[in-house]
Amino acid sequence: MEYKFTDANFETEVLQSDLPVLVDFYADWCGPCKMMAPLVAQLSEAYEGKCKVGKCNTDENPMLTREFNIMSIPTFILFKDGAVVDTLIGAVSKNELEARIKQVLA
Repeated sequence: MEYKFTDANFETEVLQSDLPVLVDFYADWCGPCKMMAPLVAQLSEAYEGKCKVGKCNTDENPMLTREFNIMSIPTFILFKDGAVVDTLIGAVSKNELEARIKQVLA
């Protein structure tokens, strides 16, 4: 299941999560973000129950965009135990994203 993270649910769904969380900060108008969308959906299914994978629209959630200093999109941030543990900026390969998730799960 691909999660939708917002200013309203971020604290509960991400920062207080028992599982690691991968957040894709994106915008609907962003070409590279659109290119990454199917990959994010695949990862959300592959890691169901092990890692939450979801998206946060930067245009609709300005508080989170500011809080995490999102300057370029897509930006992928991995959280574990409420803390940022890894950040990737730009379109990246499935292998790269999976490697980062596996590091956090190890």
